[in-house]
Order: sequence, then structure tokens, then C-alpha cells
Amino acid sequence: MDFFDLFNISETYMELLNPTSPEKIIRLGKFLRLSKGSRVIDFGCGFAEPLVLWAEEFGISGIGIDVRPHACERARKKIAAKRLADRIEIVCSRGADHVFEEGTFDAATCIGATFVFGSYRQTIQAMKRAIKKEGRLGIGETYWLSSNVAPEYAQKETSTHPEHELLRITREESFEVEYVVRASQDDWDRYEADNWHGLVRWLEENHDHPERRQVIERLRTSQDEYFRFEREYLGWAMYALAPGVD
Repeated sequence: MDFFDLFNISETYMELLNPTSPEKIIRLGKFLRLSKGSRVIDFGCGFAEPLVLWAEEFGISGIGIDVRPHACERARKKIAAKRLADRIEIVCSRGADHVFEEGTFDAATCIGATFVFGSYRQTIQAMKRAIKKEGRLGIGETYWLSSNVAPEYAQKETSTHPEHELLRITREESFEVEYVVRASQDDWDRYEADNWHGLVRWLEENHDHPERRQVIERLRTSQDEYFRFEREYLGWAMYALAPGVD
């Protein structure tokens, strides 16, 4: 079974693909200075729920980029059902390969998908080319909750940093952290459990599927890592970044 197929299964009953809530996505939009007519580009947009929420709340227009055809199809159907197709475009492509007109967006976002560009720093470097002079960046990213992370887990999560390092990188790239919208433990529990729910439901409905064992392994590995490590060591937040004040 393809790597993306496992995500398509686990996310069956989800709209937001990160440990957050509609209310927190809207709060991020407020500090991205979104308003009627704002243009947003969202890399790794998933099912485009943030773009839809911002369109409904603030009146934005925008582009969402995602590599998965399944995610793009779901996003387009949702956007059409919400009658937002004239304001939100979905591009099915690798985010790092998408060619955009530089300096034309009021905000650029990458919520929980900095792997699209390789790292937190590389995400800032790529997205800052998209925004206007006073534009904002919105980035959702993991961070370590502790300086004593279990070595066996830290070695698997080499792209995760302590939060003070994210702050340093932000400043080095000529931005300021203007606002933080942090995931709660309830947000994390809900996000992980929503994924497990999708996997369990699929297993209940596909007893004879030839790749059933792979889905079981995905479920159990996810649960083992969450209960052994992630709940204790891993945090997640959305950062609203403003142009540097120097």
C-alpha cells in the first residue's frame, strides 16, 4: 500500500489535518491580518479547510497546493459545495515545485507541512518570496516540550527543534514571531484519535483486503509512538510571523 494511501484512510473522517480547531485557525487568520480581498497561498493545504474557514470568516481568496490527488479532489468538492470555487483554487503539485508570482500574496501559510520544503528555515525562505512587503507568514510546526527527549525518539524526529531554536531561526530569516496559537493536549488527543478512528473503521470494513496487515501496523505504530513518546515530548503550534522590525 502506498504511503499516501495510509493517510487517505486515516483521514477519512477529518477536515483539519493538524492538532488544532476551526476557532484556532480563525485566530491565526486574525494575526495574519486577513481581511476582505486578502490573497493567501497555502502549501500542503490538505482538504483546504483553513482556506475555506478564512474565506467564510474574512472574505479572502487564495490558492492551495497539495501533492495528493485524493486530497485535491476532496478539497475541490468541498470548495464547490461551499460556493467558493471562484475564490479558491486547488493546485495538485509538489509544493516546492509550484511556480508562483512573487510578492503578490498578503499571506503565505504552511500548516503542519514544512517537510514540503525540507525544514522550518527552508519553509520561511521559500514562502517569503510569495508575500508583499508587509505580508505575513503562518507556519504550523512541531517542537520539543523537553530538553530530555528519549534518545530513541529524538533520533527519529531530526527535523524537530526546541521552540527557542525556532525563534532564533525566525529572526535570522528577518521575521518576528508576532503571535503563537498553541495546540492543547486535547487538540493532540483529538487529532491522533481521529486518525485511529479512520484506520479502525477501514479495518472493520475490509477484512479480506490483501494489504490489511499494513494498515494494522500503521495503527499500532502510531498508537505506540503517541502513548510512549509524543504525548510527553512533542508540542505543536501555529506561528504568525511578521516582517522583521530592524
